[in-house]
Amino acid sequence: MTVSTKLQQTIAATEGVAANLRQFALDTEDQQAKEMFNQTARYMDNTVVMLKSRLQYVQQEEPQYRQ
Repeated sequence: MTVSTKLQQTIAATEGVAANLRQFALDTEDQQAKEMFNQTARYMDNTVVMLKSRLQYVQQEEPQYRQ
C-alpha cells in the first residue's frame, strides 16, 4: 500500500469521525457535550485540511504515488 493510498484512507476515516461527532452533537440535549462534539468536529475538519495538503504534496513530489 502506498503512502498516497494510506493518506486517502486516513482522510476518509477522519471525515467519518467528524460526521459522527456532528451527529452526536445533534443527538444530545447536554449543551456542554454538544459544544465539545462540535469543537472536536471542527478540529477534525482542520486535520482533514492538513492531511489533504500533505497528500497533494506527496502526489506532486512522488509521481509513483499518483493513482
